[in-house]
Amino acid sequence: MNFVSDDYYYLKAKHKGYRSRASYKLLEIEQKFKIFQKNQIVLDLGASPGGWSQVASSEVGKNGKVLAIDKAYISPFKEENIEIINRDIFDEELKNFIEENYGKIDLLLSDCSPNISGDYSRDHFTQINLANRALDLSQFLLKEGGCFVCKLFHGKELQHFTNKTKESFETFKLFKPKSSRKKSAEIYIIGFKLKKQN
Repeated sequence: MNFVSDDYYYLKAKHKGYRSRASYKLLEIEQKFKIFQKNQIVLDLGASPGGWSQVASSEVGKNGKVLAIDKAYISPFKEENIEIINRDIFDEELKNFIEENYGKIDLLLSDCSPNISGDYSRDHFTQINLANRALDLSQFLLKEGGCFVCKLFHGKELQHFTNKTKESFETFKLFKPKSSRKKSAEIYIIGFKLKKQN
C-alpha cells in the first residue's frame, strides 16, 4: 500500500514517539523563529493529545516547565517537566489559577482547533474565538517580552486578528509549516516580545 504524502508526518511522529503529527509543526516554527529557551515556563493551550507539549518539554529542558491545558483527557507523560491541567481554556478562573500557582510565563502556545462542522464560515469564526481567548490569556499571563504562537484559519477575521496581535507584540509573523496538510486552511501567527501592559 502506498501512503499519500499527508501520512508522512503521521508515520514520522509515530516512529519518533510523538503523540501527534502536529509536533512537526511546532518543530518547524522553532527551527525558523527560535521561540524556545532553556528553563522557560510554557503554557500549551488545547494540548491534547500532547504532541506540542512533548516538543516544548525537550526544548525547555529539565529545569523548565510545560503546563499542558485541555478540557479533554490527556494521558500522563513520561516527561517530568510537563504538568497536566484538566480545565477549559474559557474557564474564567484559569488565568488567576495559572498566575497564583506558576507566576508569569515565557511562552504561550495555542494549537486549539474546533470540531470541524464542514461549514467553513462557522468553523472560521469558532477558530477565531479560540484564538481571541489565547491572545487574551497571553496579555494577562506572559512576561513582558514573552512570545505567543497561535493557530488560525484563513478567512475574513484573519486581518482583524493580526491587527490585534500587532497592538500587543513588537513584531509578528504568519507562517504555514510544511507539515500542515496541503488542503488545510490553517496558518500560525507568532507574536514576538509582548509590549509592556498598562
